[in-house]
Amino acid sequence: MYKTIKLTTFIILTSLLISACSSVSIDTYSDQQPTLNVETFFNGSLTAHGIVKNRSGEVIRHFNAELEGSWSDGKGLLKERFVFNDGEIQFRDWELIPHTQDNNPETNSYIGRAGDVVGDGDVTVSGNAMFIRYTLTIPYGDSTIDIDVDDRMYLVSDKVLINESALTKWGFDVGEIVLTIIKK
Repeated sequence: MYKTIKLTTFIILTSLLISACSSVSIDTYSDQQPTLNVETFFNGSLTAHGIVKNRSGEVIRHFNAELEGSWSDGKGLLKERFVFNDGEIQFRDWELIPHTQDNNPETNSYIGRAGDVVGDGDVTVSGNAMFIRYTLTIPYGDSTIDIDVDDRMYLVSDKVLINESALTKWGFDVGEIVLTIIKK
């Protein structure tokens, strides 16, 4: 009897742990409005305003950014210029290259590339949401480290997109970025 209770408890706790680790699918947002058209929203001038939190949730930096998007032959280029409150300036140029996804016509996907991104980023769009997963090389002391980034973006009006970025290293939370992107 004791072994049965112990085994049942173990199975329940394991199931809860596994379900807690599961992530919301991009397809959850397929019917959400307004629909995010990446080629329309990220075309022209935009601004971004955000905060960076450490793993404890403390805001450690804030920033403003100017973004300029353009598209040619279905491929996008998003030029970003970030100015942080401590005076640091960072530049990032994202290339967005479309590819097809046969299993779900409601979902658009792109390959995302940037100079400080390791390999290719995985970009998916459905409804009002865009998720991007990539590994970013960032300065750390006198060297650099690679951080895994899980961007979750949600279009809340024709001109406003909210972005939450979870930052992890070896599966552990190391920080978070929250920002708003506004189309001019």
